[in-house]
Amino acid sequence: MARTRPRTTPLAATALALALTATACAPAGTGTDDDTVTVGLLHSLSGTMAISEVTVHDAVQLAIDEINADGGVLGRQIEPIVEDGASDEATFAERAQKLLQSDGVATVFGGWTSASRKAMLPVFERNDGLLWYPVQYEGLEASPNIVYTGATTNQQIIPALDYLREEGHTSLYLVGSDYVFPRTANQIITAYAQAHDMDVIAQEYTPLGHTEYSTITDDIARTAPDAVFNTLNGDSNVSFFQQLRSAGVSAQDTPVLSVSVAEEEIEGIGADNITGHLTAWNYYQSTPTDTNTGFVEAFTDAYGEERVTSDPMQSAYNAVHLWRAAVEEAGSFEVADVRQALDGTTFEAPEGTITIDGATQHVVKTARIGQVNDQGLIDEIWSSPQPITPDPYLEGYDWAAALTG
Repeated sequence: MARTRPRTTPLAATALALALTATACAPAGTGTDDDTVTVGLLHSLSGTMAISEVTVHDAVQLAIDEINADGGVLGRQIEPIVEDGASDEATFAERAQKLLQSDGVATVFGGWTSASRKAMLPVFERNDGLLWYPVQYEGLEASPNIVYTGATTNQQIIPALDYLREEGHTSLYLVGSDYVFPRTANQIITAYAQAHDMDVIAQEYTPLGHTEYSTITDDIARTAPDAVFNTLNGDSNVSFFQQLRSAGVSAQDTPVLSVSVAEEEIEGIGADNITGHLTAWNYYQSTPTDTNTGFVEAFTDAYGEERVTSDPMQSAYNAVHLWRAAVEEAGSFEVADVRQALDGTTFEAPEGTITIDGATQHVVKTARIGQVNDQGLIDEIWSSPQPITPDPYLEGYDWAAALTG
């Protein structure tokens, strides 16, 4: 497998080195016998986040099935142990502890919300386990016990802001769920806006699972911002977009740019309620690569023609293949050995060629802006000229110094 050496970032590398030094020596097992290797699958299969996470689970299972059909990993078949995070951060931490200590899995694929990731992080550090986290997030983190296969801030939020500014949208209304990711993302958005002569009209937060948005949508209609930046997660998006349309806010007059709404969520929202609005991701079902054509066919063959693919589930699918590549590069399932093999590991993913940056354990990715069409899919309307090296601590942005200093 081809390997490259991405540019490293000193602050992120230092953070990883310090975390490695501090990691408790309570290693999890390698989850292997002569014929099999066990891995953990930990997603919300119930609760408010199930609308997003069930498809992520399915994509991980698809990758496992593909790898098993291709001979497995180091000659062993992958056996998944499935746990339900139940849209609750404490449950994620408890289930992660079970997978690592009681089940002794070799690695875990899971999580969605930053609250769930942060709840699991100390569990993985105490047990020296390895979590493959598939969803875009707010950055400002790099742990030796997590591989981040979704986008960090400079691969999604900042390109989205650059796009809005280039389109002449200089006043923003911020709407988000009330937890770590939206609040931190909006701090970054506010700092960006201040440095680029943009105006943040309002910031509104609601609990996960919230359904009453008429006050907020009426305020958006009244204030008429150039655009809304949406960091709502889960099924709250269904109520928000339905009520936004009822308030008379159109995508033509006030586009909403979402960073946690993908093809899977659009079905629940209803295409009529979201057509014309914008998204920022690194992959869409319509992404024109040969690999993606085969991926979409494999997923719909496995789960039904009505199913759609999306960025988070694609990143979760990629994670399993990247883990296999790193294990085979290391010749070992031991976390320390796999970690040493991560840097430069590549995979021909549905989104295009991706590469792990060993300094941050994030993935080099292309940023893409999409627009929802009336069929409920997303058409790519802009992409970054080349893949973007992850910069989770925003070291390359002077305006972000106060956020990380």
